[in-house]
Amino acid sequence: MKRRALTAVVAALTVTLVGCSGKATEGKGDEQDKAGVKTGPGVSSSAISLGVLTDMTGVYASLGKSVTQAQQLWVKQTNAKGGICDRKVELTVRDHGYDPQKAIAAYTELEPKVVGFAQFIGSPFVAAVEQRIDGQDKGLVLPQAWSANLLGSPYIRVIGATYDIETINLIDHLLAEKRIAKGDRIGHVYFEGDYGENALVGSEHAAKEAGLTVVEQKIKPTDNDMTAQVAALKQAGVKAVIVSAGPRQAASLVGVAAATGFNVPVVGNNSAFAPQLLKTQAGPALLKDYYVAASTLPIGDPGDGPAKLAKEYAAQYPKDVLDNGVVAGYTAASIYGEALMKACEDKDLTREGIGRALLTIKGYGSEFGVSHDFSDPKAPSTRQSVIMKPDASVPGGLKVVRPAAAAPAAESFTMKP
Repeated sequence: MKRRALTAVVAALTVTLVGCSGKATEGKGDEQDKAGVKTGPGVSSSAISLGVLTDMTGVYASLGKSVTQAQQLWVKQTNAKGGICDRKVELTVRDHGYDPQKAIAAYTELEPKVVGFAQFIGSPFVAAVEQRIDGQDKGLVLPQAWSANLLGSPYIRVIGATYDIETINLIDHLLAEKRIAKGDRIGHVYFEGDYGENALVGSEHAAKEAGLTVVEQKIKPTDNDMTAQVAALKQAGVKAVIVSAGPRQAASLVGVAAATGFNVPVVGNNSAFAPQLLKTQAGPALLKDYYVAASTLPIGDPGDGPAKLAKEYAAQYPKDVLDNGVVAGYTAASIYGEALMKACEDKDLTREGIGRALLTIKGYGSEFGVSHDFSDPKAPSTRQSVIMKPDASVPGGLKVVRPAAAAPAAESFTMKP
């Protein structure tokens, strides 16, 4: 999908979660409460309303459910402690099913009613409303999207390494493990649009630095059978494959490769894995030689942060699978909460005040393996990635094989202005 404005013609689907308020608080301009705190849209004397634009029925359904429920858990815990700035926090959730028309319609519907968005899945959809956000709306958005095209906005802030940086770190891991070497060809299967094409920028940069050649295979989010792509990459003689797509595409690619005797390592960006895949026919191949990068520790890591969150999430949602969406969602909600608390201290809960408060947050999130710095809107919050490998014996299905680190090529990489 190209980076362009999309017309809203379809109403968004409404999802009601336990503990979520279906009624948001709509402000009517900047005001001041009895404590002298300035307020605006989405903030009343009793509540702070946050929007969630997620995917529970499309290509990222498993991710969207985990991220949203983790954020609902954070809201429940926060409100149990008295809320923020003497106000309860509310979430209003819409499922866009990774449909561009529904995503933009849902944003248009919720924007006047909420202070900002604790989640917005889909780089192309966020990009489509970026001018509105930066221009008149000014509500802080923490997207579950990592395209470098989103950098530079004072109100859309990327949590973690962008796809280009993440891909550079993945290739660096392959080089460090001597799975590939100078002169080799590497394949890259990627979604058309902001996500995949930004990841491709990273693979091309890493390849140039290391003397590699990238063999491209562009696909659409609706393409689920990777047989043709595997055949083309096998014919090209690639020594490793990067997949910048969804879990279904990753599973198909790895499964088809194994079935056809194409035994090369495959590495994927953070959204190219779901633990449910380990119970499919592709499971054995994923366990053998597949790797994933992200800017957090996996939910099954024995560290204090992931272990505590895993226990709390399992208690709240005992029937649901643990995956890295839990960590990502909880981290985003916690960061939003930190910005709200700092804005309260500054007596400015307007949208602009919350955006300014986020700029003061540095060194946040280390309990999940990576510290984030939000002082520069032109930069991602980190250039580090944790490299993980599927492991069916741990909750969430991933174990760490390389702790958080930024490759030299990632550190020196100049972000797109």
